[in-house]
Amino acid sequence: MPRKRASHRGLVLGAGGVLGSAWMIGALRAIETEQGIDVRDHDVVVGTSAGSVIAALLGLGVGADVMVNSERGIFEPGYPVLDYRDLGASLPPRPRMRMGSPRLLTATALHPRQASPMVALAALLPQGRGQIAAIGDLVSAAVARLDEPLDPLSAKRSASVPPGARRGRTPTALKPNGWPRSPGLRVVAMDFDTGGRVLFGSESAPPAPLPEAVMASCAIPGWYAPIRIAGRRFVDGGTRSPASLDLLADSDLDEVTVLAPACSFECDRPRGAVALVERQMRRAATRRLAREIELVQAAGIRVTVLCPGPEDLEVIGGNMMDLTRRAEVFETSLRTSTQALRALQQVPVRPARAAAAAGAAASAGATGPRRTGATSPRGTGAASSRGTGATGPRGTGATGPHAAGGTGRGAGATGPRRSEKSLDQPGRGARATTGGAAGGGVEDQNADLGLVG
Repeated sequence: MPRKRASHRGLVLGAGGVLGSAWMIGALRAIETEQGIDVRDHDVVVGTSAGSVIAALLGLGVGADVMVNSERGIFEPGYPVLDYRDLGASLPPRPRMRMGSPRLLTATALHPRQASPMVALAALLPQGRGQIAAIGDLVSAAVARLDEPLDPLSAKRSASVPPGARRGRTPTALKPNGWPRSPGLRVVAMDFDTGGRVLFGSESAPPAPLPEAVMASCAIPGWYAPIRIAGRRFVDGGTRSPASLDLLADSDLDEVTVLAPACSFECDRPRGAVALVERQMRRAATRRLAREIELVQAAGIRVTVLCPGPEDLEVIGGNMMDLTRRAEVFETSLRTSTQALRALQQVPVRPARAAAAAGAAASAGATGPRRTGATSPRGTGAASSRGTGATGPRGTGATGPHAAGGTGRGAGATGPRRSEKSLDQPGRGARATTGGAAGGGVEDQNADLGLVG
């Protein structure tokens, strides 16, 4: 009898600023605690903007425990410290009085249906003056740690060395280019002149040192200066997509866990003008993520999503770069993410055919997001493509818009993949709750740009 193949798992860490970073660290710790896994053991890790920093640290062998202790002010000699105060104030410095990218603005005007409003805005914003070298230094410190590892006795006594290290975890090996051999690390940035995404770490991407790739992924247009790599300018990958989950649609993964701090399937009702604008941008990002979930599910990949819920958003406020809220955001995420994961574990799983039927029925008559999908406690929104049509207690949590009808690999319900071009067009909104495959072509917007591997 042939041996069953081990499940291939992916981890996607999205954009979200310094507060999104704190939120994701809390969520990662909750995943390890509730699922009994080491998040460094995923086969592929994709990071965008703030998520690229955490993805790089995980790829370089820095465990979630180390990041958790760093958030709580417990620092260990030889380990990087997640201190973002060197990035400057919580507001951008005065920019240069020149357009960010005239070439990108021209490309947007010539192909308006292929560009999102965020891309057009990035082209129009004046060039940022902020420096993001502190991010590169953080990643470089993690690389240097591999060259000078702790001796076994120090590692055993260390309070911040993750459990995997105490179990004699195999040290992370680096490729000749300085990137980790395992997991497959990918860092998403946007070409500031063409608007296409580049997946640093893939074979087709321009060669780049890992610290520079992460800096490029974090360079917010209008705030930080673009990062030059191989003669081209790159900026924050979150400008194109909050998580770039769709780039995994053609992978051989069986399941993907997504942490998307820039999205929310259930928002709060803030009063401040800045927070109201942020929530509008968050809704647009959530619509994009919902379409990417549908695309990846159509490829037969199981998707589980964690996003901030109303309780998290109340703590986050309207400025994702507000350093003063970081500790509270982390502690809140640690609690709400744990609650969301426990709620997902309690949802009964239907057979694939029954789940597909539930998804079809929901798409025909659903009027709101609570008609389908697995829900989580109020606080953190969690969506899972486990093929269930069950909902949680009324008035709690955020529903994953594609939970019902989603299938895992081998469930027999895969459909044609939609093009990335269609993902940049206006969608039905976050309340659309259809599941399963969507029709469309197989062309990719970035294929003719030659950017995405």
